[in-house]
Amino acid sequence: MTIIPTAVLLLAFSPIAIPDDSAKKPPITVPDAVRDGIETASTPTTKLDPRIDASKITELPAPEVPDQVLLPSPPVHRIATDRGQTRLDDATWTTATESTRRGLAWLARNQSRNGGWMEGEVVVPTDQPPREAAAAVAVTGLGLKAFAQAPNLADGSEARDQALRFVRRALESHGFDGLAAAGLGNYVASSIAMGLAANGSTSDPGDAGTLGDAVSFLRNNQWDETEGVSTRQDWFGGAGYGNRGRPDLSNTQMMLDALYDAGVSPDEPVVQKALVFLSRTQNLKATNPAAWAQAGSDDGGFVYTPANDGESFGSAAAGEGRYGETMPAGVARSLRSYGSMTYAGFKSLLFAGLGPDDPRVQAALGWIRDHWTLSENPGVGQQGVFYYLHAMARALRASGLDEIVDEDGARHDWRTEMIAELVRRQRSDGRWFNDADRWEESRPELATIYACLALEEALKPRIDME
Repeated sequence: MTIIPTAVLLLAFSPIAIPDDSAKKPPITVPDAVRDGIETASTPTTKLDPRIDASKITELPAPEVPDQVLLPSPPVHRIATDRGQTRLDDATWTTATESTRRGLAWLARNQSRNGGWMEGEVVVPTDQPPREAAAAVAVTGLGLKAFAQAPNLADGSEARDQALRFVRRALESHGFDGLAAAGLGNYVASSIAMGLAANGSTSDPGDAGTLGDAVSFLRNNQWDETEGVSTRQDWFGGAGYGNRGRPDLSNTQMMLDALYDAGVSPDEPVVQKALVFLSRTQNLKATNPAAWAQAGSDDGGFVYTPANDGESFGSAAAGEGRYGETMPAGVARSLRSYGSMTYAGFKSLLFAGLGPDDPRVQAALGWIRDHWTLSENPGVGQQGVFYYLHAMARALRASGLDEIVDEDGARHDWRTEMIAELVRRQRSDGRWFNDADRWEESRPELATIYACLALEEALKPRIDME
């Protein structure tokens, strides 16, 4: 893969300065064994899983692995208890904490007797019996994280403790492999890992073991040479549904979120393999040799997946996408970037140890600048808007940025604007839900958990105030 020097690439963008704390965090060297294992394009010794249609996998040049990476700022599992740690004004702080409190209270009132959320509810598709249990465990893991991060805003610890017991019982009954049979294994393991890490329950030997098992599941779930996938193939390094689903950025970013929260270093193979997949998911000609990227917008945004020559939920107006849109004969295929995946990709680049001057990071920030909005998920409208806001909040906090300067030069305090938008969308009883019935956001349990998690990111201490 040819990498254009950073200085050349940045001529196409107005760079946004990310706080550089490299003096406090010196780079770490990626082990030669990790780099060689990824960059070597030899044929895997394991045969390709027979359930994969090899004809759909796109061959690409062998990837390059950075010599050094930066440790991201360590995960913070609690919101600030002192307004000064956030630099929010008094009114915004009060509004945000009260909104979060009301959201958690609604979740507590609507928790099942067994301690879960969405228990027994069927999610689309519904072709496998364990799916209901798997969906409930994944959502409950995120709910556990929401309560654990804001203990001062929850009315006691009962809801958190019940959620923890629900997760424990589900694993006792089904195990990770049983839940994965429903096709949601990656989401289940990621959510459980994040919930346990936030809860701080790793002092319990059982919970510590479960967190380790979740991380192991995520490592094994990743598509790599152990499933017969070459580093040259567009599935390499990504995660998908279950342990056999086509990889996509949504699953991959969930995996990286969980690994980050669990303390996995970015120089480890699982993270650097994921970086290969991330680079191949970005609309950036300099670092992505895929045909769809070379024919595309070069806008620095991200699509849903590069697998099988690429797919994007935002491609209704450009290229071939999820719904079978086709270009006229002779017109090169392209895929359209969209909001939630771009924030997911940007965040994942940071968790993979890329620094503020990396061309992929700067290009993603260029897209964010050019498409700044909190009123919709740009590219798909109101679909997945709460997922989008959560990804935005987590990404921007991880970046250390306090403001985004949009394409018109206007400055945006993302925390203040995020809080205002979520408060505007909150219903009178404390819940959130999305009228755009897609990706399960019409279910108030899931939308409310996303909204609370987004608010909590805005309420966490700023990186320089930790």
